[in-house]
Amino acid sequence: MFWKFDLHSSSHIDTLLEREDVTLKELMDEEDVLQECKAQNRKLIEFLLKLECLEDLVSFIIEEPPQDMDEKIRYKYPNISCELLTSDVSQINDRLGEEESLLMKLYSFLLNESPLNPLLASFFSKVLSILISRKPEQIVDFLKRKHDFVDLIIKHIGTSAIMDLLLRLLTCIEPPQPRQEVLNWLNEERIIQRLVEIVHPSQDEDRHSNASQSLCEIIRLSRDQMLQVQNSSEPDPLLASLEKQEIIEQLLSNIFHKEKNESAIVSAIQILLTLLETRRQTFEGHIEICPPGMSNSTYSVNKSVLEAIKARLSSFHELLLEPPKKSVMKTTWGVLDPPVGNTRLNVIRLISSLLQTNTSSVNQELIELNSIGVILDMFFKYTWNNFLHTQVEICIALILASPLESTENGTITDQDSTGDNLLLKHLFLKCQLIERILEAWEMNEKKQ
Repeated sequence: MFWKFDLHSSSHIDTLLEREDVTLKELMDEEDVLQECKAQNRKLIEFLLKLECLEDLVSFIIEEPPQDMDEKIRYKYPNISCELLTSDVSQINDRLGEEESLLMKLYSFLLNESPLNPLLASFFSKVLSILISRKPEQIVDFLKRKHDFVDLIIKHIGTSAIMDLLLRLLTCIEPPQPRQEVLNWLNEERIIQRLVEIVHPSQDEDRHSNASQSLCEIIRLSRDQMLQVQNSSEPDPLLASLEKQEIIEQLLSNIFHKEKNESAIVSAIQILLTLLETRRQTFEGHIEICPPGMSNSTYSVNKSVLEAIKARLSSFHELLLEPPKKSVMKTTWGVLDPPVGNTRLNVIRLISSLLQTNTSSVNQELIELNSIGVILDMFFKYTWNNFLHTQVEICIALILASPLESTENGTITDQDSTGDNLLLKHLFLKCQLIERILEAWEMNEKKQ
């Protein structure tokens, strides 16, 4: 036989809520407050929906806790406040999204000076993100009325949580028409141009990295969205802006301004690599290498992007010869002076992506500069750098697999009047690939 038991135990929170003088902090001190909130405890929800309670919860998130508090509990209330406000309770979302005074209070966090407290910024971003997701029209309308919103996003882009907020604004709104309105609004606010301006030697490394990452994600999100909505009457304005030749020229002008700043150069190259992607990345973040012109491309590379890069290939070539200054690196097998460095590694990645496009004018410029020869010099000089060797191997594989190349108008043509492959001739005759491999093998045999 089965005994019937009432297993539901009354929460201590219910007992506290029976008191008229109960405070928000007392409830937040209870271990099961989040569980009860997510379980839609009616009394608790009613208490939290009071305007003064919501104001206090928002205040915990946006205001710096006292410095003299124990570090272990300093962010206790901000953290719990964030969890309560993002517990996805519809009544809380509705009240928070519709109460102008609460939105203003939350928004005021962006008015602080840089750098923002990264932990509080993550709480702020999380709360605003769920509001954008659940109340898109109200929140976007509110943000549009704040004429300094994009200015403040750009100001604080060095804080990763603010970068995440910008990307959430692009991904959380699913209906096509409201999403298109957000894209048009951000484009009118020149968000692309302003992010490109940040990739400049005068800015710090965090701003370089986050601006670059934002632009890369915008490219990928826009392309994925275009694949999903192929019959869309309106193009993606952000992607269209970023693919303009003058924007790429501005980006390259920034990094080749005067001083060679590795952080700015690498960040800019990451953007170019994303623009040159023709397929989605695999789960490991790698792109499968296929023979140029033979692959089943998911995306097409804009010709204006190639033109802008081609005009600056000599500057990238110069980086292979004279990279930003790096200190001597002592290793177990010898001294590297200079080491390969992140700049040169990324320049070679860029060249491999350009080879993947197999564009006649770009290939001709690489031949005239002898960039492939310089890359091979590095290959044989830095014998233990596997990252470098992988990229050089990709470059050689692409050249070997490209019997035909495409012109700027997209047609496939022989590379010269005799039908010879100019890059192949350059690789084997000018760069003497076979001879150098044999020479390196003989030297290795002698050393052993």
